[in-house]
Amino acid sequence: MQLGAWVGVYVVMVAAPIGLVLVGQLPEGRGFWVEFGVGLGLVGLAMMGVQFALTARFRRIAGIVGMDSMLHFHRQAGIVATLFVLAHPVILVLADREFLAFFDPRVNLPRAGALTAVTVALLLVVALPLARGRIGLSYEWWRLTHGLLGLFIVLVGLAHVLMVSRYMAVGWKQALWVVFIGAAVALLVNSRLLVPWRAWRRPWKVASVRTEAPDVWTITLEAAGHSGLPFRAGQCIWLTLGPTPFSLQQHPFTIASSAVRADRLELTIKALGDFTSTIGNVAPGTPAFLEGPYGNFTVDLDTLHPAVFFAGGIGITPVLSILRTLRERGDRRPLLLVYANASEAQILLREEFEQLAGELELRVCHVLKQPPEGWSGEVGRITPELIERVLNDFPLANTRYYVCGADSMMDTVETELLRRGVGLHRIHSERFNIV
Repeated sequence: MQLGAWVGVYVVMVAAPIGLVLVGQLPEGRGFWVEFGVGLGLVGLAMMGVQFALTARFRRIAGIVGMDSMLHFHRQAGIVATLFVLAHPVILVLADREFLAFFDPRVNLPRAGALTAVTVALLLVVALPLARGRIGLSYEWWRLTHGLLGLFIVLVGLAHVLMVSRYMAVGWKQALWVVFIGAAVALLVNSRLLVPWRAWRRPWKVASVRTEAPDVWTITLEAAGHSGLPFRAGQCIWLTLGPTPFSLQQHPFTIASSAVRADRLELTIKALGDFTSTIGNVAPGTPAFLEGPYGNFTVDLDTLHPAVFFAGGIGITPVLSILRTLRERGDRRPLLLVYANASEAQILLREEFEQLAGELELRVCHVLKQPPEGWSGEVGRITPELIERVLNDFPLANTRYYVCGADSMMDTVETELLRRGVGLHRIHSERFNIV
């Protein structure tokens, strides 16, 4: 199923409540704004339910749109869904003051308490990701509270739909809502319990940890008693370190090693947060658990399409996996790497890139913001002018473009490629800031 079909499935699912209302005998209308407010609430609740599918990490869907794209869409769709649900009572109260009774504890204390609590939960779902750094909430605890708040919201929303029952009084309509929300809860149970349980049956262990640069390490993982994890170069996994996969500390990382070997993986990780800053202290022999692989930031190995890579900083990791894999396969397609860093000291694995350039049809172009004296490479940032220079003598027909790094760099490259007439199907992007 292609991307357009999945988009169609999403639209049908979130619009289904409106279609459900229109089936059968309609209740007497109460004016445009009241019905509009009700419609927003129903669609918003449906979107909340679908949110659990967007974070269920289905490999088939992620292989089409990319895991990072799914999680970015999850974040944006969550904001829209929250606004829809919050607008639901606001519009109803503005249209008819009698709806204030739903929040009046003197009329119905349990109902008023539940609706007030779910309103607070909705505000927290949006506010906590934005304020997480300022209030010192760790990624692990945010992830736990985010899931619990979402679960609370959809369960209260289901109870509200069933108890009001003006539009869902028929038994089969109520049953459909129960099945829909039940499926959302099942997805949460699957991702938080069943997936870790399956990972527990295929454990890994840390073989070594080596320093690549200040605050950058490569951790090598070996399969413990099984054949490993087949993956495509450029894909990512979710990693849990420690004695059990049932841990809050589960983080996504791109595999940096060659895809030729499935039982020994390398992850090159930069200290960007609480968890990543501890990688250098991980002891060999530490148990590890993997989930994946995910992502579509991959090269088609069955063709020889030329490839151009634009990478910034630690965004080089999926490119490393791709280039290492192409080297081991003896691939001779034309390749160009444009690699941006702040300083020469921050260039990761520079000697290996020089070696790769000699073993592949690869040209490497380094770009530094703060170049040393005598630097002969590109200076500054990746700009449209720089892109024009480096692509001037590179074959354009059927070339695939891969972009990974800071959002500002990626926006510049993607915009310039589109301006040059490169089709979207030939541009592969992976953004690291996904939460």
